[in-house]
Amino acid sequence: MAFAAQQNRSTRLPPEVNRIIFVRNLPYKIAAEEMYDIFGKYGPIRQIRMGNKQETRGTAYVVYEDIFDAKTACEHLSGFNVMGRYLVVLYHQPKKAFAKLDREKTQEEIEKLKKQL
Repeated sequence: MAFAAQQNRSTRLPPEVNRIIFVRNLPYKIAAEEMYDIFGKYGPIRQIRMGNKQETRGTAYVVYEDIFDAKTACEHLSGFNVMGRYLVVLYHQPKKAFAKLDREKTQEEIEKLKKQL
């Protein structure tokens, strides 16, 4: 058993695998304790951040201590039914998350320059 765990740890992971997973389609009334119960089955959790604004409700970031725990949770919980809703579990990809903001900022700067001309 120990050899199997060691062999699993030595495998190469794809670049998108991350310790931080992004969860969508959460029930609005889910409690933090329930989140720790659901996601804590796959390994120790460092932090859970749940969306509390109108545009971020139903989403959360779960930060695991170990990348392999996050990988296991992402594989097992994607499509998991919680209170009648199916979870969408993805790896957090900051480059993609901020790329849209960068494009919008650049577009605004272009519009300002056009107005100055």
